[in-house]
Amino acid sequence: MFESLTEKLGKIFSKLTNKGKLTEKDVDEALREVRLALLEADVNFKVVKEFMAKVRERAVGFAVLESLSPGQQIIKIVNEELTAILGGGQSRLNPAGHPPSVLMLIGLQGSGKTTTAAKLALSLKHSGQSVLLVAADTRRPAAIQQLIVLGKQLDIPVYHEDPSVPVKDICAHAVAKAKQTAVNWVILDTAGRLHIDDELMGELSQIKQETGPVEILLVVDSMTGQDAVRVAEDFNQRVNLTGLILTKLDGDARGGAALSIRWVAHVPIKYIGIGEKLDQLEAFYPDRLASRILGMGDMLTFIEKAEQAFDQKKAVELKKKMEKATYDLEDFLGNLKEVKKMGSLAQLTAMVPGLSRIASKINEDEQEKQLKKVEAIVLSMTPDERHNPQMIDGSRRRRIAKGSGTQVSDINQLLNQFQQMQKFMKMGLKGKLNPNMLKMFK
Repeated sequence: MFESLTEKLGKIFSKLTNKGKLTEKDVDEALREVRLALLEADVNFKVVKEFMAKVRERAVGFAVLESLSPGQQIIKIVNEELTAILGGGQSRLNPAGHPPSVLMLIGLQGSGKTTTAAKLALSLKHSGQSVLLVAADTRRPAAIQQLIVLGKQLDIPVYHEDPSVPVKDICAHAVAKAKQTAVNWVILDTAGRLHIDDELMGELSQIKQETGPVEILLVVDSMTGQDAVRVAEDFNQRVNLTGLILTKLDGDARGGAALSIRWVAHVPIKYIGIGEKLDQLEAFYPDRLASRILGMGDMLTFIEKAEQAFDQKKAVELKKKMEKATYDLEDFLGNLKEVKKMGSLAQLTAMVPGLSRIASKINEDEQEKQLKKVEAIVLSMTPDERHNPQMIDGSRRRRIAKGSGTQVSDINQLLNQFQQMQKFMKMGLKGKLNPNMLKMFK
């Protein structure tokens, strides 16, 4: 995500922090480079102009240039101004006073509305809300069936009718059913349309009049750059949007749309899509994205993902095993499966301060192969072998290698690394290591 912009800004700020004392000329030169980096990232030129004016006004002040670490102060200013452009604080969904709350998803064809509808429904379900998905795209072939299949995967009901029924009536019937079943949220997955198509835009107005949505969210593809900004601006003028969902942000190396769309369209970003999987939709936090762009990580999101992925009871049991030095390969396999739930290695690395700049260098395919290999090796062991790795002799290693489709050298490498991990734990328990080092294994 934004790897190109992050890398360029990292080099610029590295020069500043390495200089120590800064002059106004140093700051101006650095800000010129920042301006160029933002323009190359396809950020709207008006946004860049205002952003740079605000940063310079704050950066050349006496309090900054005469501080003990002026470079760090300027990075702090840039971070704060980036956060402001992205919207300042988090913009949440606003439920209706009395359920159901109706949410209408709109956008161009191919922007990913149907998949996003399912992702959003899953996110609401995880927060304890009941959801009804509505197949309101009667124009695209197989759109209704696609939503039904996704609903079954997530165990979320999908309301649908014959495509010949007017869409406004389908939506009205769905809301009526939601009232009867006390559903919290109704998500209307509408057909893709252009803002210049008066007939289809009129259809949206009819749906809006029939259902009274509290949220009208535009789904836009961030990979389209400034086109996404223009689409958001035009749709907002026609239907008064309450928010945006940016999809495919994980593939956006530049970041122009995300950094421009809030400021230009005057519509808050509420969610971002960071992958193809149904659980890869995140609530949007401007300050967290600003930190990621500057290579400062995003530990709050990392912690939230860990809390969602890890079973709390298992975590307590694991801690006790570590304290008693009884952590074994069975525990290791369980941890591996839970870590995989958190997302890709590159995404996780990008959230950790100090590691975020190497995220783009991680070969996802190679890492996935390695994780699958480790999992296959451990699964090829007997329960006794997983609990007592020291019993795995030469013949057992050959059998495990054959069963997992790997080499004996792979088995040796895994067992050696696991022994090292156990040694670290034992040393930490005996007070030979700083207790904080054990946190990496928790």
